[in-house]
Formats: sequence, C-alpha cells, structure tokens
Amino acid sequence: MNNKIAVIGQGFVGLPLSIMLVEKGFHVIGIDLDREKIASLNNSKSYIGDIDDNRLKKANRSHRYKATSDFDVMTGVDTIIICVPTPLTEQHEPDLRYVISAGEEIQKRLQKGQLVILESSTFPGTTKEVLLPILEKSGLKVGADFFLANSPERIDPGNDKYEIDDIPKVVGGITDYCKNKVISLYQNIYHTVVPVSSTEAAELTKLLENTFRFINISFINEMAILSDHLNTNIWEVIEAAATKPYGFTPYYPGPGIGGHCIPVDPLYLQWKLEQIKTSSEFITLSDSTNRKMIDYIVTRTEELLKTYSPTKSPNILVYGITYKKDVADTRDSPSLLIIEKLRIKGANVQYHDPFVPSIKIGEEVYTSKPLTANNLKDSDIVLILTDHTSIPLNKIIENASLIFDTRNVTNQYRNNKIIRLGDGGKIS
Repeated sequence: MNNKIAVIGQGFVGLPLSIMLVEKGFHVIGIDLDREKIASLNNSKSYIGDIDDNRLKKANRSHRYKATSDFDVMTGVDTIIICVPTPLTEQHEPDLRYVISAGEEIQKRLQKGQLVILESSTFPGTTKEVLLPILEKSGLKVGADFFLANSPERIDPGNDKYEIDDIPKVVGGITDYCKNKVISLYQNIYHTVVPVSSTEAAELTKLLENTFRFINISFINEMAILSDHLNTNIWEVIEAAATKPYGFTPYYPGPGIGGHCIPVDPLYLQWKLEQIKTSSEFITLSDSTNRKMIDYIVTRTEELLKTYSPTKSPNILVYGITYKKDVADTRDSPSLLIIEKLRIKGANVQYHDPFVPSIKIGEEVYTSKPLTANNLKDSDIVLILTDHTSIPLNKIIENASLIFDTRNVTNQYRNNKIIRLGDGGKIS
C-alpha cells in the first residue's frame, strides 16, 4: 500500500481529504501556496468548518500530517493528489491556471513509480489533454514510469450525514494500469470504488452530477417566480408532489445558485462542448434563469419596500451571505451579488452572518452587524438569504418591521410582516 501522499491544495476539498487520510494511517504532506494558511494548519488552527481544531491537532500530534509550501517534498511520496481550485474567468470560461501550475511543479520533481491523481472538477479531457503533456515533459512515460488518473472530488461542505469515505469514489486512468493503481490505493480508503473506462468518463461523471442539480435548481427557482405570479405557494406544491413514491425528486428554491461546483461545473462542460462545435441548450437556459433569480430577488425587495416601507435610501439588513447553511463558504454566493446590486440602487445594506465576520463585496468591505433588537428595528426590511440552523427567528420576527424570506424558514409563522419567496406574493 502506498503510504506517503502529498495533497496539493489545502482548501475545502484538500484539507478534509488530508485529515481523513491521516486518520486512516497514511503519512500526508499538505501543500499550499498560502503561507498564512500553512502556519495556521501547523498551529492546529482550522479555517474550515468540516475540520475542527481538535481533529487538526490530533493529525499534527500523530506526526503523520505536515503542511508546507515547499513542493520539493513531493520527491519522497508515493502518490500526489491535486485538489486545486478550478474557477471561471471573467468571460465564464475554464480557468486552469492552478491545475497547470500544479502540473508544472510535479513535472519538475516527478519520480518513477509515482501515482498522480487529479481530483479538481474540470471538463472532459483535462487530465489527458492538459495535465498529461505537462507531466511527460519530465521524460517519463505514463503507464510505465508514472501513473496518471482522475477521480473527481465529491466533498459537500457542511454535510455531516456522510463521511468522505462513505461516498463512492469514481476513478478513471489514462491506461488500464493507471486505473488499477488508483483502484488499489483507493480500495484501502473508500468503502466503494467505482471504476470507469477513461479519465474523460470520470471527469464527465462529476459534471453530469452537478449539471443535473444546476438544471433542476434553476427550474424550481423559476417555478417559485411563477408561483408568485400565479398566487400559489410553491413550498406547499413541492411537498405535495414529493408524496409521489416515484418519478419526482424534490428541489427547493432560493435566492440563486452558489458554491464551488454547481454554478461552475456546467459552464466547464458548456465550454468543452463549444470547442467541438455544439452546446447544451439546457445549460444555457439554466444559467440565464439562475442569473434572473438574483435580479428577481433585488426587484422584489424594492417592490416590497415601496409598498410597505417607502423611503429613498432604505436600510436593508441581510441575514446570511454564505451560499449554503452552516458553512463559512461564500464562493459564488448569490447573496454577494444581491447585496452589491441593492447597494448600487441606493440602499444602505448591512449583513449578519455568524460564519463570516467580514467580507469584501465589490469595492466595499463589510463587517457582520450584530443582530441586536435595535439593529433589527432600524432596518426597513430584513432579507433572509441563508437558512443557518442558528437563525434567531423569534428575535427577528419580534423586532423587524418587514421580512422577505427567500428560504421558507419562517413557514411555521403567521405574521403580517413576513413575505416569502414563491408564496404567491402574500403577507403571511
């Protein structure tokens, strides 16, 4: 069994993976370019909710985990796992600079017999067409001298229902020997390993999973808007439809789609399709619908203020700016765009989020505002964008003069100051 593993990238994917590997008895070197992050990790201070300080401290005390920014340590490991970001450019095209940079660092130090696994989400062909040519500049031959595979990450920040090793691991290799090497390793780590025929199939598996969710979430968001026009409660309708024992999977609306995968992965797939002179109409339409949802929340907030609390420069208090509940993750969060658009339209916008003490939105730095009774009363509207478990609903309802709930967290309350997304535009 390969015992020494380097994990490039110690973020929301790489750090949980690293700690899980340590707990399974592997020696892990976590590599990251952020020196402050490295210092924090080596001092057992975690910045990710899924890994608390105690787990990190145990990993450090075991002497099987070390965080560093020195890529030279890769010469002494059996396996190198790439978990770097794969964002979009401003033109909404794949930004592979982190994958390419990681590949170049590996190529300079690649050793015979090493296994390299790309786990970053990306378009079909990245492992073979982008990463492989970089690694072969070392003079080593894939499948004989070193081994290259793709195994897309399936980490869901904030989800405590499944441990990382509970989630079946999809793997594909450049050659059958490469695939067998990664299967041999991951069978010692994950309860279920799912081999596929190629790295392209592994890459497309991840994009299919998230494009499926992207399309369905965009659709249910559109249905929420339509329900407002139809004077019908979408939340009631979803629950009724979900009683059907077959043929329906419930999805729930919100202020938009955010996170590290769902708003990004489908556009990676669309870009790849465009390179071969085709495209997905579903992805195009869903992307457009998702963007319209953000504008709808802004417009609806303006309409509510004009109706119930007319003022030229309204005070808006946003509860929750993370893209999902109970995580400190604001990547591609629709809340950030909503705040920026409301501010541009002249509103005085503040936010409260127990997971994000401060953040830069556009050119302005915001600090989380205490959720005091006075701050709630001073706001013309409270806009609920994230349904954190800790949300103090009673306090908000008692002190706010107007509430726009985009997550249906107030569904048990009947109050003449609450308006919910997709509830027919009615006051509760």
